[in-house]
Amino acid sequence: MAGEGTGTGGEPEITLEHTPTWIVAAVCSVIVVISLVFERLLHGLGKRLKKGSKKPLYDALLKIKEELMLLGFISLLLSVFQGAMQKICVRESIMHHMLPCPLPPRAGVKYGAAAFTGVLGGARRLLAGGGAASDYCQRKGKVPILSVEATHQLHIFIFVLAVTHVVLSAITAILGIAQTRNWRRWEEQIQLNNDSDPQMIKHVQEFKFIRDHVKGHGKRWKIHGWLRSFFKQLYWSVTEEDYTAMRLGFITKHCKGHPKFNFYKYMIRAFEADFKKVVGISWYLWALLVALLLLNVHGWNVYVWLSLAPLILLLVVGSKMEHIITELAVEVVQKHTAIEGDVVVAPSDDFFWFHRPKLVLLLIHIVLFQNAFEIAFFFWLWVSFGFKSCIMGKSGYSLARLIISVISQLLCGYSTLPLYAIVSHMGNSFKKAIFDNNVSEGLVNWAKKCN
Repeated sequence: MAGEGTGTGGEPEITLEHTPTWIVAAVCSVIVVISLVFERLLHGLGKRLKKGSKKPLYDALLKIKEELMLLGFISLLLSVFQGAMQKICVRESIMHHMLPCPLPPRAGVKYGAAAFTGVLGGARRLLAGGGAASDYCQRKGKVPILSVEATHQLHIFIFVLAVTHVVLSAITAILGIAQTRNWRRWEEQIQLNNDSDPQMIKHVQEFKFIRDHVKGHGKRWKIHGWLRSFFKQLYWSVTEEDYTAMRLGFITKHCKGHPKFNFYKYMIRAFEADFKKVVGISWYLWALLVALLLLNVHGWNVYVWLSLAPLILLLVVGSKMEHIITELAVEVVQKHTAIEGDVVVAPSDDFFWFHRPKLVLLLIHIVLFQNAFEIAFFFWLWVSFGFKSCIMGKSGYSLARLIISVISQLLCGYSTLPLYAIVSHMGNSFKKAIFDNNVSEGLVNWAKKCN
């Protein structure tokens, strides 16, 4: 019959021209209503952020909208070109390599009844009766490079991954800011007690910040210092003495004439601005996604080891940032031993890897994306194929990967992000968030007029 295709098993598929109009109208209405409600929610959130002078978070919301638009375009491309991909024919033997699941025992005996696994993972189908596109390749003695079902599952997974990344990044950032609630209290105490001036003491060891961080300073200090930094990030990443010392060092270097500068508000504004970068999906993250999908090969068990990478990287980053605090204390000791003077830490890019404080944010960005991949991949496979499916792998491995990803996410929100929020300002320069929104906009307008 004209206007009808052939579905799996040779059964005819009903096309749009033979679908009742009330069904088409009802489905379109539901989709439009859901889309409009979601758009209005985002619009309302944007207005609230603008009124609340949360421009960095408003910019992050715009970034999320851009990512959703990109996802829609990717989905559109996959839908438009799925027919063309059905006509890209390859030898059946090519489909037998680097599979996420092994082929059934009788697969590959003959083209008419061969079942194979889709490129993304486990989407088996019969080549016989696969529609005109399958017949097109079958007449050539070949198979389509990607089935319609696998294409459909692929763009669903990409959408799930992107939404998971945005949601987890937002939750982790909120947890990180909530973890700094004590810092606000410390800042308020400093403002009230007039503790903004450098401390003049005769013996540097009288300074509690120095005493805590340089304990055991000597021949074995390097090993002791790194071990202390590693474990400190797990139980109390930033103490009141750490905050006070780094605040004083920042103000002395960048705001010497303004000792009452509210370091906490500046730090949170800068962190909100960085959140815009973390929530986005950059080109290198898409490249990482392709690499992760490529390595999902049956028998390799690569994912088990890859799931450890974010946790290890977070522990390394956290240890490094804790060690920077220790190095700041050691530098004070070396400069002021037995000398009366101002005990102030000196921020410098030299403490950071490759002298680039921004590298820390890049590593955190990669960690959050890979965690999102692990969590999204687990639940997508569970819903699509079942917990005991071949592509899910061994149950123990799958649960271990999920638990490791959750631990990494909690560690990032509890320790790594708060550490980054304060230690990232211990470099040579300050961020534009040092000015509030009104001052920043005034400077930008002034610069435009001068040009």
